[in-house]
Amino acid sequence: MHIYNEITAKPLLVNLNNWHFNAGGIEKNFLFKNFTLALGFIVKVGVLAEKMNHHPELFNVYNKVHIRLTTHGPKGLTDKDFKLATLIEEII
Repeated sequence: MHIYNEITAKPLLVNLNNWHFNAGGIEKNFLFKNFTLALGFIVKVGVLAEKMNHHPELFNVYNKVHIRLTTHGPKGLTDKDFKLATLIEEII
């Protein structure tokens, strides 16, 4: 499995709207009109993640959601993270 670093991840990040590399993973902030929409989004992400058996770090405060994707075994940024980010973009 290929592990991406900040340089090798750049070409893949071009295809992802506002995702950025940080400390061995990719991250994005989302802003919604209210808590209900933010929570609904988190549930949709959770369903996708469960189907992939690849679980993101999700942080929520009211209408804000922060997602961090990294692979825990092997530790680092992999194709699974980019695939999940792409699927997340499709549900927005």
